Amino acid sequence: MTTALITGATAGIGAAFARRLAGDGHNIVLVARDEGRLRDQAAELHDAHGVEVEVISADLATDEGIAAVEERLAERRHPVDLLVNNAGFGNKGEFLQVALEDELRMLKVHCEAVLRLTSAAVRGMRDRGRGGVVNVASVAAFVPRGTYGASKAWVVQFTQGVAHDLAGSGVRLMALCPGFVRTEFHQRAGMGTDNIPGWMWLDAGKLVEAAMKDLARGRTVSIPDPRYKALMGVAKLAPRGLLGGATSRTGRKYGPK
Repeated sequence: MTTALITGATAGIGAAFARRLAGDGHNIVLVARDEGRLRDQAAELHDAHGVEVEVISADLATDEGIAAVEERLAERRHPVDLLVNNAGFGNKGEFLQVALEDELRMLKVHCEAVLRLTSAAVRGMRDRGRGGVVNVASVAAFVPRGTYGASKAWVVQFTQGVAHDLAGSGVRLMALCPGFVRTEFHQRAGMGTDNIPGWMWLDAGKLVEAAMKDLARGRTVSIPDPRYKALMGVAKLAPRGLLGGATSRTGRKYGPK
C-alpha cells in the first residue's frame, strides 16, 4: 500500500487531500502544528477508510520542524510515495505594514520548507523509479502580490525546474495554483473576504479532484478551474501596471490560497 505525506493537513486544501487520498486507499502521514487536531483527524481517517495514519506535529517555520519531516521522508523501510507541500499562510497588510520577521517566516514556510522537503522526498522516489510531489502555490504567483505572490512564483518556477531535471525518472512534480478557496486561510490571517465576489470561491474537494487528474496527466502546473484559467490568460496579456491596480482593489492582503 502506498503512503502520502501532507503538510498543513488539518484544514482546507490539506485536509481535502487527506480525505481524497485516504479514500483511495493510501496510508497517510499528516503534518501540522496542532497535535490535538492531528490526532482527531487521524482517528477520523482511519475509522472512515481503514488506512494507517501517522501524525507529525511540526512547525515548518523552524529548522527543527522541517528536519522532523525530512527525517520521515528519508525513511526507506516505509517510503513516502506522494508528498503534498501544502503548508502556508498569509500576512495581513501591505509591504512595510507587515513585520519583517513575519515576511521572513513566510519565506521559510513557502520556499525553504518546500525546497528541503521536496529534496528529501525525491531522492528515494528517483531511486525507486516512481513517486510524486504536489507543491501548492497559488494564482497569486502570476500577478503582483508582494511577498506572498513572490513566494508562490518561486514555488512554480522551482517545481517546473525540478520536474524538467527529473524527466524520465518516474517521479512527477506539479505546482498546484488555486484561486480563492473556502478554507481557514483568511480567517487565520485576520483577513476580511467581503470584497471577494462569490463566483471566485472554489470548493477544496473539487479542487483536489482536478489536481489529482492533472498530476496523473503529467502536468507540471495545474490551474484547476476554467474561471481562473481564463483569468490567468487575460493576466498574461494585461500591462503589469494595470494588474497591480487590479490586485490592490481585490486586496493584496487577501492573496488566494
